[in-house]
Amino acid sequence: MPKKASSKIGGAAAVGALAVAVLVLYQLGVIDLDPEGATGSQTGDAPSSGLAVEQARQQLEELRVEAEEDPGGYDRALFPHWDSGVQDNCTTRQVVLLRDGEGVETDEDCQPVSGSWYSAYDGETLTDAQDIDIDHMVALKEGWRSGAHAWTTDKRQLFANDLDSSQLWAVSASSNRSKGDSDPAEWLPPLESVHCDYVVSWIEVKHVWDLTVDPDEEAALREVLSGC
Repeated sequence: MPKKASSKIGGAAAVGALAVAVLVLYQLGVIDLDPEGATGSQTGDAPSSGLAVEQARQQLEELRVEAEEDPGGYDRALFPHWDSGVQDNCTTRQVVLLRDGEGVETDEDCQPVSGSWYSAYDGETLTDAQDIDIDHMVALKEGWRSGAHAWTTDKRQLFANDLDSSQLWAVSASSNRSKGDSDPAEWLPPLESVHCDYVVSWIEVKHVWDLTVDPDEEAALREVLSGC
């Protein structure tokens, strides 16, 4: 029989219902979201707050702008992800599904068996966890090209399972796979109303992890921020 997530997980899910993919920024008071709708998730209609945008502009100024490197040897296995036992017996992926979903119930292995998820990239609401990807805001290969190739595997593992920044977003599999490892100069979410939140999150993650931006990427970030 399906069971409700534990009180610890339930608390995380309740917070996630207030701010789908930018939970941490919301908790820090950086983004002011106004969730609506039956799912209780972000609709994508609420723009980033002025404070969030101003902080992103300041953080962008602090990022190093360098030509992108692409050293050989990249492998996703160098970024061990979906750690187990993150909360109770849940993996990182399952924690994000619980955090960002509405009405989520899980089986004894912490796998969601019911609930709904709002995909901020394209505005879709999905009811099957198998249709949800957990997107790394800054893709693992993009991280590799931006400086993570020089990290230890332990540090890359922390990056790939980062629940403390806005690195992990529960989105539709189709939108995530459309994005691939592109940066904002090459891809932005189909839902234009989330572009401000998207670049604020992108800049925050790169700033937290001291990753570089290339010139085209920086120009694209500035262009989006200018309209926020």
